Amino acid sequence: MPRLERRMQILLDEDRYARLEREATASGRSVASIVRDAIDSHFASGAGIRAEAGRRLVAEFDTGGTGREPDWAESKAALEDDPDVRDSA
Repeated sequence: MPRLERRMQILLDEDRYARLEREATASGRSVASIVRDAIDSHFASGAGIRAEAGRRLVAEFDTGGTGREPDWAESKAALEDDPDVRDSA
């Protein structure tokens, strides 16, 4: 991780700061870390965004090293039980 060398002071309204605090608490990170990640995301190159999306997609369907694909019957049952999927049909 790069050395943090610059200090920056910004003013935020209560709502924005409350959202930052909630995210920091939920993720176990500092408010400053959340802000740095938001800056990185905002200024990320298109290639970086695509690479991150690819990593997330692979992680979503990772078989845990078993090499076994998900069972269709289990997947279908999960979809049928999902209220978001069921209500949109």
